[in-house]
Amino acid sequence: MIRAIVYDAVGTIMHVAPSVQAVYADVARRFGCAMDEAEIRRRFLSAFAEQDLLDCRSGWQTSEAREHDRWRAIVATVFPDIADADACFHTLFQAFASPDVWAFDPDWLPAAKAMHQRGLRQAVASNFDARLHALIAAMPGANFMERVVVSSEIGWRKPAAEFFTRLLDLLQLPPEEVVFVGDDRVNDFDAARRLGIAAVLLDPRKEHLELGHNRIEGFAELPSLFVI
Repeated sequence: MIRAIVYDAVGTIMHVAPSVQAVYADVARRFGCAMDEAEIRRRFLSAFAEQDLLDCRSGWQTSEAREHDRWRAIVATVFPDIADADACFHTLFQAFASPDVWAFDPDWLPAAKAMHQRGLRQAVASNFDARLHALIAAMPGANFMERVVVSSEIGWRKPAAEFFTRLLDLLQLPPEEVVFVGDDRVNDFDAARRLGIAAVLLDPRKEHLELGHNRIEGFAELPSLFVI
């Protein structure tokens, strides 16, 4: 019997608006950089992948300090020639702490209400840092969330097994009573299932049709998966 549903945050219930590269470009212009958004996106994806590789090599361990250093390194790689790199980093770090640059999936709130009405416990669990608490608190439907579990605070990033083990400890539930919903096949879906947690992949681009009823293309489909 499913007793709790846990959502990933970025890419699942919340998205950068209008885009990461647009926010980076806006801040960069304040520091005299005119790099276009296409180049920013290319450099950002490369820098992000490089930091993920470092975290993988360390067994996906993390902390608030590591997340701070991670994002500082990404910004430095994207904008290597900005004169005041420290100020640019801090401006960007604070920008992503603001609800103003985030949009929440409009279909998620009706789904969360339906889950609540069926008596399911709900939580958010994400690879993020302490900034996530205020962002979730500001979102519609925050009152439905029993917990916000953040990788930097528990010491492990997805897809580490320890991330999901700690999540289960905090919920005080066995894996067979929890469903994890996320948009990443490796970090969310496969990682949760390895721990015996049921998983649903948010797959709006229809890239994983082989998952059958274990995937949804939007949150409007979610309530139909649960018969309480």
